[in-house]
Amino acid sequence: MHSYYSYREQPYVYAHYKIFTAEVASTVNESLLMAHLLNIETARNKKLYLLNHYLEEFRGTVFRQTMFAEFEKIIHEKVEAGEALTPALLSEIYRQLNVDYYGPGIVVDEDIDLEWARIPHFYSAFYVYKYATGFSAATSIAQQIIEKGEPAVSRYLNFLKMGGSGHPLDLLKTAGVDMTTPQPVQDGLDLFTKLVEQMETMTS
Repeated sequence: MHSYYSYREQPYVYAHYKIFTAEVASTVNESLLMAHLLNIETARNKKLYLLNHYLEEFRGTVFRQTMFAEFEKIIHEKVEAGEALTPALLSEIYRQLNVDYYGPGIVVDEDIDLEWARIPHFYSAFYVYKYATGFSAATSIAQQIIEKGEPAVSRYLNFLKMGGSGHPLDLLKTAGVDMTTPQPVQDGLDLFTKLVEQMETMTS
């Protein structure tokens, strides 16, 4: 849908959009679908499955990708400071981030230390943060569509039609999301909290 509107509405030079906005567009419909399924599902086990699936999406896309981005930030800072990056150092940094992010309630075994070596996204510097921020923006847009209806739908469709005609942050503002503020991320975390509470209620 993003490509359809973008190439229909924009000249060729502006039709191709950035990865960041592509991540947003690819996730909005998924968020809307999940909200719809959670709203209509009455079978307890199926609803729990949907909640777990959505919570894992949050964990894997917002929480985990942010950890990846912090790992990249740390190792880039070390290189810029003239330090050598050895497998032992990378493993130590990666392990500590897992401990910090997941806390004492999770056992972080030694095998996780080398996971950094199998993540291909690290070949494209700071690619991963686009997953976390894109998911947050998409969640915010989807919530606006659910709560405000047609005005939010219209803003979102206009965003899709703008393709790559502006800076991604400016394009997202036309969709009602200002990624220069913490609000979209907070919106996503608020929804995550609500989903966790819903699951806890259903399993207590």
